[in-house]
Amino acid sequence: MSIRGLKKKQPKTFKVKIITVDAEMEFSCEMKWKGKDLFDLVCRALGLRETWFFGLQYTIKGMCTWLKMDKKVLDQEIPKEDPISFHFLAKFYPEKVEEELLQEITQHLFFLQVKKQILDEEIYCSPEATVLLASYAVQAKYGDYDPNFHEPGFLAHDELLPKRVLRQYQLTAEMWEEKITAWYAEHRGIARDEAEMNYLKIAQDLEMYGVNYFPIAQNKNHTDLLLGVDAKGIHIYSINNRFSPNKSFEWSAIRNISYSEKELTIKPLDKKAEVFKFFSSQLKVNKLILQLCIGNHDLFMRRRKVDSIEIQQMKAQAREEKARKKMENQRLAREKQLREEAERAKEELERRLFQLEDEARQANEALLRSQEAAELLAEKAQIAEEEAKLLAQNAAEAEQERQRLEITALKTKEEKRLMEQKMREAELIAVKLVKESDRRAKEAEHLKQDLHEAREAERKAKQKLLDITRLNYPHMVKYPQYSPTDSRDANFDKGSIKLDLKDIDLKRLSFEIERERLDYLEKSRKFEDRLKELKSEIHALKLEEKQSGLYS
Repeated sequence: MSIRGLKKKQPKTFKVKIITVDAEMEFSCEMKWKGKDLFDLVCRALGLRETWFFGLQYTIKGMCTWLKMDKKVLDQEIPKEDPISFHFLAKFYPEKVEEELLQEITQHLFFLQVKKQILDEEIYCSPEATVLLASYAVQAKYGDYDPNFHEPGFLAHDELLPKRVLRQYQLTAEMWEEKITAWYAEHRGIARDEAEMNYLKIAQDLEMYGVNYFPIAQNKNHTDLLLGVDAKGIHIYSINNRFSPNKSFEWSAIRNISYSEKELTIKPLDKKAEVFKFFSSQLKVNKLILQLCIGNHDLFMRRRKVDSIEIQQMKAQAREEKARKKMENQRLAREKQLREEAERAKEELERRLFQLEDEARQANEALLRSQEAAELLAEKAQIAEEEAKLLAQNAAEAEQERQRLEITALKTKEEKRLMEQKMREAELIAVKLVKESDRRAKEAEHLKQDLHEAREAERKAKQKLLDITRLNYPHMVKYPQYSPTDSRDANFDKGSIKLDLKDIDLKRLSFEIERERLDYLEKSRKFEDRLKELKSEIHALKLEEKQSGLYS
C-alpha cells in the first residue's frame, strides 16, 4: 500500500462567519455538519454554557429565520455565499434575568443585544428610562466616574440614546451628556457585571422586551392584527398598539398550537374556551411562530420544574462565582479605599509640605525684605544726617544772607531816599526848565517882533532915503557921469553910516538870539540825558528792591 493511501482522507469543508453583537468569528465546517454541530462550536468558542437562550439567525428573501439544530446546515435554505453569514443572537428571553442568567458571558450578550434593540427603537423606552439605562451602560464601559479623567465630551462618540428621544427634546449633546453623567456619578462602586444586570432588570419591565411580533389577520384578506410571542405566552395586539395586548394566552393556559398552510390554531387548556384561529402571510411565518412558541413553552415549563443536575451545578458555580467576585470586589473596594485614603493622605502631606515650603519661602522673603529694609533705613538715616548737616549749613548761609539782605535793604532804603530826592530835584529842574523855556520862548517872540519892526523901519528908512535922493538930485539920475558936491556927499555918507550901524545892530541881535537858542537846545539835551540817567537808576533800584523782597 502506498504512503498516499495511508493518509487519512480530509473531509470537505465550507466556511461560515458568525456575527455576535460586538464581534465576528470565522469557522470551517464539515459538509455533513448539522445545525447543532455548528451551534455547539460557536458556544464552545464563546465559553457559553447557557445555550438554550441562543440561536443562529440568517436572512433569506428578506425574512429572518433561525437555523434548525436537527438538520444539516447545507440542506437548509441558507444564503448562497462564501463565507455563509449567521448572527449569534438571543432567541428566547428569560422571565427574570437576575435568577436565570447565570454566566457572565450570557448576561453580557443579553445586555449588548437588548441595548442595541433599545437604540434601534425595536423596544420602546421612555426618555427618563433611556437616560438611566445609558448611565448604567457608561458605568459598565468606563467604570467609576472620575471627574479628573472623564472630562466634558468623553461621551461624544458613544451612542447611548435612541434617535427618537434626541428628536423629541431640543437639547444639545452637552446637555444630554450632563444628564447622563449626573446619574453615572451615582453608580460609583458598581462592577461591570452588576451594571449590566441592573440595565437588564430595568429593561425586562419594558412592554416590548423579549416580544417577537408577526402580522396576522382573523381572515385571509386582512392583516389588521399583530401576534406577539414572549417568555410568558402569546399576545394579540392591534396594528397600531404594541404596548397593551387585546388578548393574551399564557403558556400554562394553552393546550395545543397547530398550523395548516397559512392558518394557525391556538387551543386553550379549557375546552369550553373559544379556539383562536388566525392567518399569516406565508407558510414560513407559521413555521417560525410555531418554532418560537415551542421553545418558549419548553423554557416556561422548565422554569417550573426542579432544576437538573447541570443547572444546579451551574447555579452553584454561579453563586460561588458571585460570592468570589463579591469578596474580590470588596477586597478591591477596600484596597481602592485604602489607596484613595493613602492618595488623599499623600496629597494632604504634599499640600502641607507645599504649604510649609511656601511659608519658609515667605519667611525667607520676609527676612530678605527686613534686611533690605534695615539697609534702606540705615542708608536713609545717613542721608537724613547728611541732609541735616546740609540744612544746618543752609540755615547758616540763609542767616548770613538774611543779614546781608537787611544791610542791603537799609542801603536800598537810603539809596531810595536819595533817589527820591534826586527825582524831586529833577522835577524841580524840569519845572524851572519849562518855565525858563517859556520865558525864553516869550523873549524870542519879543525879539522876533522887535526884529520885524526894526527891519520894517529899515525898509521904510531906505525907501524914504531913496525918495529924498530922487527929489534933491534928479540930475544924478539922468546924468550919472557927474559926481555930486562934497557937502551932499557928506550928508549921503552920514545916512549910509547910520544905515550901516542899524544893520550891524540887527545882525548882532540876530546872532545873540541864535546863540541863546543854541544854548537852550544844549541845556535841554543835557537835561534829557540827565533825566534818562535818573530813570535808569530808579529802574535799577526798583529791581534790587524786588530781588531783596524775594530773598527775604
